[in-house]
Amino acid sequence: MPANRPDHAPADHPRLPRRRVGILLANLGTPEATSYWPMRRYLSEFLSDKRVIDYPAWKWQPILQGIILSIRPFKSGKNYATIWNNEKNESPLMTITRDQTAKFAQRAQAAYGDEVMVDFAMRYGKPNIKTVARKMQEAGCDRILFFPLYPQYAAPTTATANDQMFRALMEMNWQPALRTVPAYFEDATYLDALTASVKQAYEKLPNRPKKLVISYHGVPERYLLAGDPYHCQCQKTTRLLAERLGWEAGEVMTSFQSKFGPEKWVGPATVELVADLAKQGVDDIAVVSPAFAADCIETLEEIQGEIAEAFEAAGGKSFTYIPCLNDRDDHMDALFGIAARELAGWLQC
Repeated sequence: MPANRPDHAPADHPRLPRRRVGILLANLGTPEATSYWPMRRYLSEFLSDKRVIDYPAWKWQPILQGIILSIRPFKSGKNYATIWNNEKNESPLMTITRDQTAKFAQRAQAAYGDEVMVDFAMRYGKPNIKTVARKMQEAGCDRILFFPLYPQYAAPTTATANDQMFRALMEMNWQPALRTVPAYFEDATYLDALTASVKQAYEKLPNRPKKLVISYHGVPERYLLAGDPYHCQCQKTTRLLAERLGWEAGEVMTSFQSKFGPEKWVGPATVELVADLAKQGVDDIAVVSPAFAADCIETLEEIQGEIAEAFEAAGGKSFTYIPCLNDRDDHMDALFGIAARELAGWLQC
């Protein structure tokens, strides 16, 4: 967008970019490659975040840098390699987030014209939040709507993304005004898209699954006891989805995945729940993961790998994974509608 002199400014006043609003979509992040050093850099940044692992640095960092990061990058790299987008040489999360951003930008252009700039960033890895926020500020965005793509709020996801955006402002002399999008787990349009995805998946199956397991990323139980609303918002997401589906309460079950470390996490654990179901004779299930706005390592590798294998090893016969909402049009309509609501007073459609 061409730069202009401010109104009533003298002829020698420097040209400034035209004022506009930035909409910055944010997701968790991704390594740049599956080999050891890219994986190590990514895991080091991720697991050094105090929002993710809140142990004292003097205790945690020697364990992380000396033991975990000597071993885990090899295992994680192999897991990522099974789902890697080799054509674009990037993780599926990167591909999907870029596609989401393109569709979101189309909607923003149709609604607001050139008054908005839409981009995306990752909390860990690249493109990083500070770089993209600075790019928006330099492009004339004096107001930024920051949109963490997490339906349910949690300190290790939404809060750490917001933290990083605030850190970006701390390094700017001329700070844009900032708004952050709150959790949207009970937004009607999001729930409608989620409901439609489940119904459409079931319509394609030869037999109706006996159970729908709704698997969320887990957190340590002490986060819940300390007041983090994530667990409660997950439970409410399940209830609202079941109500929209019109199913009996027993057909839908909530569980949590991706446990890390020795302490007690919220449960039940998805990998254990599906095995128990199979042992009880529930041999046909579907799994959906509404905590993720885009398919990633936790869904494409963990659910369809480790969790599916646990179900089948225990006697399960039919395991169906229902993809995340990704760049479905109803999902993108929902996300844009949420953003438009949060932009009230700044912009009008």
